[in-house]
Amino acid sequence: MAVDTAREEKALRALTNRLVDDYGEAHSKERVEAVVGTVRRRFDGHSVRDFVPILIERIARRELDPAAAEPDIEQSVSANTTAIPLGDNSNSAGSHLFDTLDRWGSAARGLGGRSAALPRRTVLIGVGAVLAVIAVVAVVAVQQPDSGPVSTGPVPLTTVHGVVGSEKMAFFDDPQVAQALAKHGLQVQVDPAGSRQISTSVDLAKYDFAFPSSAAAAERIQRERGVSGKYTPFASPMVIATFKPIADLLTQAGIVAPGATTTFDVEKYLALAEQGTQWDQLAGNTVYPVRKNVLVSTTDPRTSNSAAMYLAVTAYVANDNTIVRGTKAEDYAVSRISRLFTRQGYTESSSDGPFKDYLANGMGPVPMAWVYEAQYVDAAVHGQLKPDMVLMYPKPTVLSQHTVVPLNDKGDRIGKLLTTDPELQRLAAEHGFRPNDPSLFTKVTAEHQVPVDTNLVNVVDPPDYDTLEHLLDDVARAYN
Repeated sequence: MAVDTAREEKALRALTNRLVDDYGEAHSKERVEAVVGTVRRRFDGHSVRDFVPILIERIARRELDPAAAEPDIEQSVSANTTAIPLGDNSNSAGSHLFDTLDRWGSAARGLGGRSAALPRRTVLIGVGAVLAVIAVVAVVAVQQPDSGPVSTGPVPLTTVHGVVGSEKMAFFDDPQVAQALAKHGLQVQVDPAGSRQISTSVDLAKYDFAFPSSAAAAERIQRERGVSGKYTPFASPMVIATFKPIADLLTQAGIVAPGATTTFDVEKYLALAEQGTQWDQLAGNTVYPVRKNVLVSTTDPRTSNSAAMYLAVTAYVANDNTIVRGTKAEDYAVSRISRLFTRQGYTESSSDGPFKDYLANGMGPVPMAWVYEAQYVDAAVHGQLKPDMVLMYPKPTVLSQHTVVPLNDKGDRIGKLLTTDPELQRLAAEHGFRPNDPSLFTKVTAEHQVPVDTNLVNVVDPPDYDTLEHLLDDVARAYN
């Protein structure tokens, strides 16, 4: 019992520290600790100890950030939780389990009756997460020999820590993804960072895996950490998110070609940008008469992979549609494309920022955003797009290979599961990524009527690792 109590206390200290880090700007440390203490007292006397800290954290997050509130399923479940005897193989264990499940079903029905607006799917996910834990307990009960009492409580999950490209946070935050991983005994906690940050400046010693958004960033991590293994569970081509008035205006300028999927001619765009053309100088422009350069908005190439992919595409086109190789070609390409970055002004360090601006603020600040296709599809699937939003495929584009670099055995398990588990592959498709089975992505986009190019042809390879690093360093110097 002392060991269980110490483990719970350690988990509570860890979750309190996480909440202080997440809500420190809005609440004092004392306020956070008080909320955790109040919520903790709700669970006094309950025997499912390993799961209690998870419920405490979820309820505390709701108290500290009501805008992100989850349904109050935790309180209904915890109030109806009883210990399940595991001492024998008789039917008593099964009957206790089903009595408990029946009470939890009543709790869920009561919750649904309390709020007609509560989505049934959300209730089922919340109850399902707890039922999955009790199901594990039931299996253990059936397998125990007649050797007297054994420890109550679920088999603890193994926590795995990772650092991932910010565009994958929605995937890892998905409760269904957490459930799928829990079935394999894993609980994954991830921190977001720009992919180039992950490969250059993030302290990887505290992580079990790194998950940047490109093979080049992964290769750098492998070199520096002496890791040979890697996994590529899904990919995403780079696209441009824009608005119909902008697409129509660029169609008149000969840069955009509408069709089943809209395409964006990078070579014609580069010629226009090199001249320093401003939006209000485009012929017939009455929809966006703004005095600023015609530029695609990107992230910071010094920190983010999406900007590095933009550099790879524009450098290829600037180098007479040839992959850049050698110092002479690098210098020539940089002389043509560096202003595509330096003329933008402030740029975000990771891809999540520009896309959120695109979704929230309209075409005023972000007429064109260079993003992952997965971000656009994910927003479409979850009803976040406005009617005038348009997806454009650069001609050529580049495929971003989201690559897991395992840093130990736990990280290796995650990489393997993300690549091979059918449920996780399906969930990746629902978040807009292209998994190893193309039909999963096609099914999602067809169901949600997202106009994507499922048969990409005009895709170029990025330059090799060393060349890309040289190009990025040269562009970084151009900022100064």
